[in-house]
Amino acid sequence: MDNNATNIADDVKRFLKFQSELSGGLLYLNTKSDTKREETTQKLTEEKTTKQQSDTTPKFDTTTTLTNGRISPVTQTLFATQDEWMKAETIDSLNEQICNCMKCPLGKTRTNFVFGVGNPNADVMLIGEAPGADEDRQGEPFVGRAGQLLNKILEAVELKREDVYICNILKCRPPNNRDPQPMEVEQCEPYLHKQIELIKPKIILALGRIAGQTLLRTGDPLGSLRSQIHDYLGIPMIIVYHPAALLRNPNFKKTMWEDVKAFRNYYDNLLNENLS
Repeated sequence: MDNNATNIADDVKRFLKFQSELSGGLLYLNTKSDTKREETTQKLTEEKTTKQQSDTTPKFDTTTTLTNGRISPVTQTLFATQDEWMKAETIDSLNEQICNCMKCPLGKTRTNFVFGVGNPNADVMLIGEAPGADEDRQGEPFVGRAGQLLNKILEAVELKREDVYICNILKCRPPNNRDPQPMEVEQCEPYLHKQIELIKPKIILALGRIAGQTLLRTGDPLGSLRSQIHDYLGIPMIIVYHPAALLRNPNFKKTMWEDVKAFRNYYDNLLNENLS
């Protein structure tokens, strides 16, 4: 088997493993035995080989890059105040200075301030919209079922939770997991900007429609936001499904797999450019 066929076979195997781990079984292949599964895997490999593509990894459309990530006047005003936390030189010191924030009503209803977790020098930064109930209880982002699924997604593209940095736009849970309100975003987004300034990620992965729309200040649907390289504060940003959406609708898993493969390909290209 030549290198191209080997890569295709490995890709198919990772896809099958990804779906098996996420759903407890194969979502798109109705197999009843190991023999049948092997036959189906071989068939998929042959089908992909006949496409005769030089690179089977999907690519993002970079011709329609959006220059977004605009900072609103309210956020600019918050930055202009030069609060003490703006002088933080490490992620830990930033957390210590803002963890008791009461700038919006969510401070009164939260159980825990959910700052972020992961590698403070990460190349990849994952941003969701806001903490949920599990995150509010534990004080860490993406720790519930969606978080466990996110871990599997990262593993599928050879990343670990400790390799990346994970946080949310809002640091406190909105009641009943409702969408973030504009005033809450305006008060909390400067904290996110400071996190980005300290971590200096090479790429941002926005998790879900609401996170993408909020960061880009757009009402465009997720379907049009996916498969593009966006700009957020001068950093390439890719928008994918929120893991919770995959739990609600398993049919999204195939699309998610294609998106995270494309993300990994783009990230690898960034790394190669930095080495050259």
